[in-house]
Amino acid sequence: MKDKFFNYIQELQDTITSKLEEIDGKGTFKEDLWKRPEGGGGRTRVIENGKVFEKGGVNISGVHGKLPDSMQKYFGVEDADFFACGLSLVLHPKNPMVPTVHANWRYFEMYDKEGNIVDQWFGGGQDLTPYYLFDEDAKHFHQVCKTACDKYNPEFYSKYKARCDEYFYNTHRNEGRGLGGLFFDYCKASDEMTMQNWYNFVIEVGDSFLEAYVPIVEKRKNLSYTKEQRDWQEIRRGRYVEFNLVHDKGTLFGLKTNGRIESILMSLPPHVQWVYNHHPEKGSKEERLIKVLQNPVDWV
Repeated sequence: MKDKFFNYIQELQDTITSKLEEIDGKGTFKEDLWKRPEGGGGRTRVIENGKVFEKGGVNISGVHGKLPDSMQKYFGVEDADFFACGLSLVLHPKNPMVPTVHANWRYFEMYDKEGNIVDQWFGGGQDLTPYYLFDEDAKHFHQVCKTACDKYNPEFYSKYKARCDEYFYNTHRNEGRGLGGLFFDYCKASDEMTMQNWYNFVIEVGDSFLEAYVPIVEKRKNLSYTKEQRDWQEIRRGRYVEFNLVHDKGTLFGLKTNGRIESILMSLPPHVQWVYNHHPEKGSKEERLIKVLQNPVDWV
């Protein structure tokens, strides 16, 4: 399973980066191959200062070795080894009318002293973070998520959408990071779903990513915008940074397992503002976004 999924994310990385370069028309992904001293490594691809994408990363990694003490305590195990692989991407467009997007699909195995698998699961999801709200974009993104889920279980979409709304929430700001999407974790074998079923489901979601995001980018990338709208984008990016550094489990896992810092923090945008006690004008498009972020919406 781990070899099959690792092969899949390598191919998916190629597919996604090729399509994004085509959309951008100027920027290209720089590739960085790295090794982790304790075992494994990854292939980081970053695009910067493109025509469409100001900064973005589409990274894959496969790491293994002894589970660090902090993570052994977290999982309640002793002397465990692990293998983890996944693809993680974040795209920060230049135009504030184009939303930021994040996605991640991952697989984890844990072993006993004899090397037997004692636990294994899939996780992942994708979510949209706009700066200006176009309802049809939100509906499109969520509809693609729902279509992928419905092929496996009619309850998956509502369940994993709710988890996404709950997870990507800045509790210290009382607002969502964005408009959500899907978030699933610890997807293990059960009477209803074998590990092969979970594999099929996760790659269904992974394969749907470009369909969910690309039409939105194409529709919005050439819209005009003002300096004030760009300032608003940078203020909202600050909230994105806050979530990733304060709440995000993937960031914390990477830091605690001696992950590669450049890859872990590639999700941070290049230009951000923190304006003291900032509030948008009443009745403005900016205020409308804030109100929507405070209460999750059923887009489909």
